[in-house]
Parts: sequence; structure tokens; C-alpha cells
Amino acid sequence: MTASFAALTKPNRPLLGIVACTRNLDGETIHRVIDRYLRAPARWSGVDVVLIPALDDLAAHTNLAARIDGLLLTGSTSNLESWRYGGTGLHGPFDPARDTTSLTLARAMLDAGKPVFGICRGFQELNVVYGGTLQHLPAQGLHHAPAGVSIGAMFAHSHPVSPVPGEMIAIALGNAPITVNSVHFQAVQTLGPGLVAEAHAADGLVEAFSAKVGAARVLGVQWHPEWDADTNPQSRWFFTALGEAMGAAVPDT
Repeated sequence: MTASFAALTKPNRPLLGIVACTRNLDGETIHRVIDRYLRAPARWSGVDVVLIPALDDLAAHTNLAARIDGLLLTGSTSNLESWRYGGTGLHGPFDPARDTTSLTLARAMLDAGKPVFGICRGFQELNVVYGGTLQHLPAQGLHHAPAGVSIGAMFAHSHPVSPVPGEMIAIALGNAPITVNSVHFQAVQTLGPGLVAEAHAADGLVEAFSAKVGAARVLGVQWHPEWDADTNPQSRWFFTALGEAMGAAVPDT
């Protein structure tokens, strides 16, 4: 299935910003976003996508927030630095430029009343933006596959989450547990004030949350809907919701 021609040719499609991570390549810093984080919203949200480099304090984030219609904070192999939420752990790797860019731009978007969605690390970033804290989980278990497996096996690692009745996910997908992939070492410890829990894992961890800033929607999920959005309607819904929050003409599914 692909995005409809009508959605792709609609004039003035909303513009979705996606924050890049930084990595070292041959002694130089590169800014990158994994392809699947770009293709899923480009295909299923009815939006155009622009990459936002992690330029830290060199960027005018209020200016950026005025130019884009929505923000997606993606997953990453790096963790948030613990001092940013009052912690003391040293569970890297870290990407300070990504931290500063994501947290500052997300706050600017919320101040502007524009939607911000988060996936995995982006979910954790949003919790910190709202004043919540994070915890580091064991290296493997319910929330992560054993070390050394292939990327396919890593993303095949899954568990059920239970939507909170009456909230956004339950209204869209029903109250029955849904199976999600699970690839994370950081997790919510305390939920940020103003965020509403949308789903929990069997061990009680918050796996999704939402908020509204005026008319703007905030949604974060701990799992990776971009991994199988083309084949999994429940994952695809995340991007449909993103497009709707941005006022897009959402493609037919």
C-alpha cells in the first residue's frame, strides 16, 4: 500500500520537522536520521518532511518552530544525559547536541501551540520537556532483546501494552491489549506534569502518553511504529494521528 495520489499532490501540504542525531564519521560530525523515520510519515501522514540538524545553540529554535507545522522526535541509539532530568547515572552513549536541539525545539513548538509527537527516545525527550524523569532498565528482559541479535530479531522483540480506557489510543484502537515492539533501555520513571498516560506495560511502565496544548496534540509512544507501519494498522495509526494533528489530508490506508 502507498500514499494516495491525491494526498501527494495536495498543495501546501503541512511541513513536518524531524530532528537529526549526530555521529562521528571519519573524524567529522555528521547529522543523520534513519530512513524509516522519514518514509513512514511521508507515506502515511500526508505531510512533507524536512530534516532539522542538531546545531545546538546555533539554531534559532523559535524561528524554526514558526516555519514548521509539526515536530517528530525519533528514536536513537543514544540516551538523554541524566543531568537534564535531575539524574546522576552515566548510561551512554550520549548525544548532547541532539538533547539540546530536541528539548529546546519541542518547547518552542509547544509555546507556538503546534503538535509534537515522539517515538522511543523522542517519547523520553517529551517526558523531560514536561518535567518528568527517566530510569535506566536492565540490559535485556521485557523491554529489550538479548545483546548480539540481528536488527530484525531486535525489533521482533515484543510485549503487550494495555491502553487506558477513555484515552486517545483506546478510543482509536480499542481497550484490548496491543502487541508492540520493544527496543529501549531508558524509560519513564515519573510522568511529567500535564501528560496523561495512554498505555502501560505489564510491569506498570508508562508506554504511551498524550497531552493537548490549546488545539495542538502531543503524543509519545515508547515503541517503534515506524518499523512496521506499512504492514501493521496499529502502527500506521500513529502516523495517521500525526497527520490529522497537523491538519493534513491523510492518505487512504
